[in-house]
Amino acid sequence: MTSRLLDLAGRWLRGFGEGYYTIGSAGHEGNAALAAALRPTDPALLHYRSGAFYCLRAAQAAGGVPAGAPDPATDAGPGPDRTTAAQDGPGGDGAGAGLPAGGGDDPTPGPRIPEPRTAAPDVSDPNGHEDAGPDAVTARPALDAADAASLPLGAAVVVDTAGEATVDAPPLPAPDPDDAYAEAARDVLRGMVASAREPIAGGRHKVFGRADLAVIPTTSTIASHLPRAVGMGLALERLRRVGNGRQVGQVDGETTVGAPWPPDAIVVCSFGDASVNHATATAAFNTAGWYDHSGLRIPVLFVCEDNGLGISVRSPQGWVEATLRAKPGIRYFAADGTDPVKAYRVAAEAAAWVRRQRRPAVLHLRTVRLMGHAGADAETAYRSPAELAADAARDPLLATARTLVEAGFAGGEELLARYDERGWQIRRIAEEVLDEPKLASPAEVVAELAPRRPVRVSRSVADAADRAAGPGAGARAAAFGGRPPESAGPLTLAQSINAALADGMLDHPGMAVFGEDVAAKGGVYGVTKGLRDKFGAARVFDTLLDETSVLGLALGAGVAGMLPVPEIQYLAYLHNAEDQLRGEAATMRFFSQGAFRNPMVVRVAGLAYQEGFGGHFHNDNSLAVLRDVPGLVIAVPARPDDAAPMLRTCLAAAAVDGTVSVFVEPIALYHTRDLYTEGDGEWLAEYAPRGAWGAGHVPVGRARVYGVGSAEDVTIITFGNGVRMSLRAAATLADEGIGTRVVDLRWIAPLPVADIIREASATGRVLVVDETRRSGGVGEGVIAALVDAGYVGAARRVAGLDSFVPLGPAARQVLVSAEAITQGARTLLAR
Repeated sequence: MTSRLLDLAGRWLRGFGEGYYTIGSAGHEGNAALAAALRPTDPALLHYRSGAFYCLRAAQAAGGVPAGAPDPATDAGPGPDRTTAAQDGPGGDGAGAGLPAGGGDDPTPGPRIPEPRTAAPDVSDPNGHEDAGPDAVTARPALDAADAASLPLGAAVVVDTAGEATVDAPPLPAPDPDDAYAEAARDVLRGMVASAREPIAGGRHKVFGRADLAVIPTTSTIASHLPRAVGMGLALERLRRVGNGRQVGQVDGETTVGAPWPPDAIVVCSFGDASVNHATATAAFNTAGWYDHSGLRIPVLFVCEDNGLGISVRSPQGWVEATLRAKPGIRYFAADGTDPVKAYRVAAEAAAWVRRQRRPAVLHLRTVRLMGHAGADAETAYRSPAELAADAARDPLLATARTLVEAGFAGGEELLARYDERGWQIRRIAEEVLDEPKLASPAEVVAELAPRRPVRVSRSVADAADRAAGPGAGARAAAFGGRPPESAGPLTLAQSINAALADGMLDHPGMAVFGEDVAAKGGVYGVTKGLRDKFGAARVFDTLLDETSVLGLALGAGVAGMLPVPEIQYLAYLHNAEDQLRGEAATMRFFSQGAFRNPMVVRVAGLAYQEGFGGHFHNDNSLAVLRDVPGLVIAVPARPDDAAPMLRTCLAAAAVDGTVSVFVEPIALYHTRDLYTEGDGEWLAEYAPRGAWGAGHVPVGRARVYGVGSAEDVTIITFGNGVRMSLRAAATLADEGIGTRVVDLRWIAPLPVADIIREASATGRVLVVDETRRSGGVGEGVIAALVDAGYVGAARRVAGLDSFVPLGPAARQVLVSAEAITQGARTLLAR
């Protein structure tokens, strides 16, 4: 009821320009039955038509509605042998597999309402209820044990002298202006009017979310949240199996113990029928089934709320069911969401099965869509009057009222009075939230985008050094076989990253490294070699070949309290999955005011210049897709002695601030040893000893400067492979009497603007060397920073062409070279 009235309030607010969101939940109120079948501690990622779910979850948390009943089998372990359980999967004969809508006989305990002896008046006829008021005792059949176990809460049982039992249906609770439903309505209305007091997004978006309700906001429910749900399920099960879900990590410099949800929690993730066709949905289902087939347990309940429409596009008859049934490793349940009692029974069975088996399932909840897609949607343009009338006849609100009347819980007049009373209550709340403040400044809007506390991050790095030298010294010596990296001599870039990853794993117990080929093989370039042997397959593991799922696992692991370090094998492969960073990872803090966060460090092997190998998929030189993602940190280490401290910074920022970082590792520099001449070894560097980590800390957004010659004539600003080429060019220029400052940006986002301005002003001549493309390349940001700061000196760019990188020697025609850098500096000086 509250959910429906909220939809109407949204239209009312929009009518005079004070409401900004009119996608409602009308027709989907059956998802309240789903909420009732779950526990308020089960994390939920909700479809945008989940108003009823949200309201009931709030009432559960407040104690106004009983939570889903505990499954007695849960405490006895994960369930029967997998071979037996697999027989109940799609196509099997187990209970629930292929269950028709509404379900048939259901052994799961639930609020079964005994049928009355005589037909009760229909809810549409309030006068028919005169003979059986809410306080009347209604005759019932004799109660058996099963009936007694499923009586509604508050029902009284009267046994007469003949031994016949009758049930006195409890009256509906009196409405309370301060009840949980009213508070949930206030949350939703605040979102509709973009109030800064809205509890999760603070006026930044209208989402369903609240940390104390374990409802995680989803900013786009077109299936992009499904991969995260799979990651959460995998993380929950891993944490449950390691110390009964208890973990130790570092947050804000403090030691924390425990996962955010109970060990037997399950993840629920709802979406619409049109989203079944989305690539991210396919990825999520495939990954869940792949892991289930591999023997790993993922306790996720997918819920497809199927109203048959994606705005105006119909789902073909039977398509959704056929699609969901065909998902290997995912058990199928189905229910009619317009029948609240049957929907509850099947939802309870599905939730209990997932909780007991710790395996994925999908609940196909058939619904109707009332009041259109949104306020501006004129359904009559694409739906017939008969179709609209048929949906109206299946209105779940009327079905619920009819059930209450037929069971003797209430009369039609009473329910209508409740409806009107609640409607006026919500109207009053809507008027109240209209006067609440809105976000009124840029600073307020971006406050929770990606807050950074560099002092705490620096202290976290120093503390890690102290732990490595103190209580963690023994474990570190064992992990490195008695030969720590600082005593191994000069290292390559790949070796330095490998050692820093190992030190990170030692310092962050919740850290996990995963991706394609990272475990058994040790990575395509050997960067993760030996990590699985050191830290075990639970923390270093291979994934299936799908970048969307790799990032989805990281998203879920991060929000579940872990510190994920996923690897994307090549930069070009990231484009398959970039929305998992843009639409999911980067938005979590922004749309939850920091209540939820998904810290991660995404390692990406990238950029060009691989000799004798590649083509554009293995030599991609484009970072544009990452540079404009708000709040995303992009690191590009060039030197081994920068790579380790920069990686430590990214890990510390993830642990302290929940930062999402992309750590782009130049492939061509992985195993480079020499700088100027063959055999000089000048690109190698020593790994810093533990006592030097604090002093050698590299803050986010700080550059490194190399002076060559007098360093007074020209400033070269570059990064990645450009650093090595620029230093070689600077040596040539020095032979000509030209002094050069080479600035290694190190951080592409945020750019080290202060360092750029300072070093540019020192010479008055700037050459920007950008190995990415001229259009959308990093150089554009550097030039813009100079202009914005009022730089008045000379500036010039040397950049890659707007082209994909071709195979073989032809690549040199489109990429920057040391010779082009040298000539660019000469031209700049000749002006």
